[in-house]
Amino acid sequence: MTKSELVAEIAGKAGTTQADAGAVVDAMFDIVCTQVSRGNEVSIPGYIKFSQKDTKARTGRNPRTGEEIHVPAGTAVKIQAGSKLKAAGKNR
Repeated sequence: MTKSELVAEIAGKAGTTQADAGAVVDAMFDIVCTQVSRGNEVSIPGYIKFSQKDTKARTGRNPRTGEEIHVPAGTAVKIQAGSKLKAAGKNR
């Protein structure tokens, strides 16, 4: 499902315009990005949780040349599916 399909589906279920639904989707992801970048966790119980995770420095390998490279420590976004989302995936 693409973003435009998601917006259309939300607009239909909420009885609102696609422009309004699109603004809500954009605002939601803007808030999630802002909060996670600040180190805060965003959780929608039963569905999804976004958090920031620290990564350790490590030795990687250039897939083209096979040469070892140093990958510095940093941060990554961790996304966890909640129980309702997991159950939806099993009921296909």
